[in-house]
Amino acid sequence: MTSTGIRLHAPAPGWSISADVVVVGSGVAGLTAALRCEAAGLRTVVVTKARLDDGSTRWAQGGIAAALGEGDTPEQHLDDTLVAGAGLCDEEAVRLLVTEGPDAVRRLISTGAHFDTDDEGGIQLTREGGHHRRRIAHAGGDATGAEISRALVEAVRARGMRTIENALVLDLLTDAGGRAAGVSLHVMGEGQHDGVGAVHAPAVVLATGGMGQVFSATTNPSVSTGDGVALALRAGAEVSDLEFVQFHPTVLFLGADAEGQQPLVSEAVRGEGAHLVDADGVRFMVGRHELAELAPRDIVAKGITGRMQEQGVEHMFLDARHFGAEMWEHRFPTILAACRAHGIDPVTEPVPVAPAAHYASGGVRTDSHGRTTVPGLYACGEVACTGVHGANRLASNSLLEGLVYAERIAADIAACRADDTFHARVPAPVAQPDKPAHPLLAPEARFAIQRIMTEGAGVLRSAGSLAKAADRLQQLHTDARDALAENGKTAEPGVDTWEATNLLCVARVLVAAARLREETRGCHWREDRPDRDDAHWRRHVVVRLNPDRSLVLHTTDTADFPPTRPEAPAPQRSQEQ
Repeated sequence: MTSTGIRLHAPAPGWSISADVVVVGSGVAGLTAALRCEAAGLRTVVVTKARLDDGSTRWAQGGIAAALGEGDTPEQHLDDTLVAGAGLCDEEAVRLLVTEGPDAVRRLISTGAHFDTDDEGGIQLTREGGHHRRRIAHAGGDATGAEISRALVEAVRARGMRTIENALVLDLLTDAGGRAAGVSLHVMGEGQHDGVGAVHAPAVVLATGGMGQVFSATTNPSVSTGDGVALALRAGAEVSDLEFVQFHPTVLFLGADAEGQQPLVSEAVRGEGAHLVDADGVRFMVGRHELAELAPRDIVAKGITGRMQEQGVEHMFLDARHFGAEMWEHRFPTILAACRAHGIDPVTEPVPVAPAAHYASGGVRTDSHGRTTVPGLYACGEVACTGVHGANRLASNSLLEGLVYAERIAADIAACRADDTFHARVPAPVAQPDKPAHPLLAPEARFAIQRIMTEGAGVLRSAGSLAKAADRLQQLHTDARDALAENGKTAEPGVDTWEATNLLCVARVLVAAARLREETRGCHWREDRPDRDDAHWRRHVVVRLNPDRSLVLHTTDTADFPPTRPEAPAPQRSQEQ
């Protein structure tokens, strides 16, 4: 796969450092990859957009899923994952996850993470939606992500690993042969360097997290603007399954006009026995699925949305008053505090909830070692599409995926170095073009994109809504392109304009894939195509970017991913955007 030659408009790097590996992102995936690479003797640099502990991992409330309990097995975990994935999981990828997962969790504990334990000192396990067993390990009641982040950050700092905080990654650097040669980045005032610079390295690991900020309301932090997916597309990498955005069913409803990051009410609350009810107190999920409120997330989100439409209301309720004050305070202290901060007391009243954008099941396409279609470029965590999640992620599999595939990436990089296919000499990146090849959007375009995506590509989609969204996104793209072509003008380079430009990039791909998939499957819900169509659509949508910034889409032959470097190109259809 060759690079598109497209770069974000930015000043030339004014400083550079060299390493064996550069890891972009500081969540569970990024820091695990960095720690394992460092342990293998590789000079590793971690680049992160905010502070080391400020990514999506620390917001994870529920926990991490693994077959750790008595009577549970990896095979049972595999079965639950395949069911949730609605026929699109890569079974071999899932098998790797569930078989290597328990030991990966134990290694995380040995790194310093402390999980809640029972009276006998064993790991306390709970259930979440789609799981038939108690297999969710949690910490601090509902602060699992924060504890995992704490342990990994402390381990990174204890080893004196080189880190660059408050740095937005811009583009992949490549050598003359098209291999990864590092990244360009911009440090935002509080880091070790000023302005645009570069980290030169023969191996680049993307662990940049999700893209929830492409929608108006999301559980994702403000930094989740799809930077890694956009970078990979510009570098010529393939992305897959971006149409499968999971909307978490139970996000605290703060009003129809609420925007940005919204408080999550963990699935674990339902796992402990909370009920979803309408304003009349009716449990509307009973009878819709054998697991009722503990059905997979796509089913619960559809159930809530459907009931809202039936009754012409903007939210449903989560009723856990029967927990009592003591259970709320000890099991769910973070959620209790968030609710009370917004004037709601779950101890005495039902909590208003509605779905909001939560997790991207798709991303940069990888193989079982985290390798993308660009040599030397790896991806893991939410930015990646390993095939594990299929059309809908099983609750609490994300932290486990980050652990398992980060370890596999580190092992592959170390093995490549050992057999001399890893270039110990840092490759020289080719020069970047003098003129901006990619126009930047004004900062206010971010909010326009979010409104377009929420209205046209949210929980409910149709051919009409997606076509309208595509047209409006195209207009944003065309206006910026024409301004650049006619007078050489583009928005001033900066964090806000780079983020807006990245959001437009991932929004275009998401909508294009959603338009192509003419069925309902997992968390992709087409009102005009309400049925699942295995005969035509039990396959993945793969997208890449052309040098002229048009999108090329094709589908895989089966639900299993082909190699990241296939011998022959798949049949393709081009879609101008």
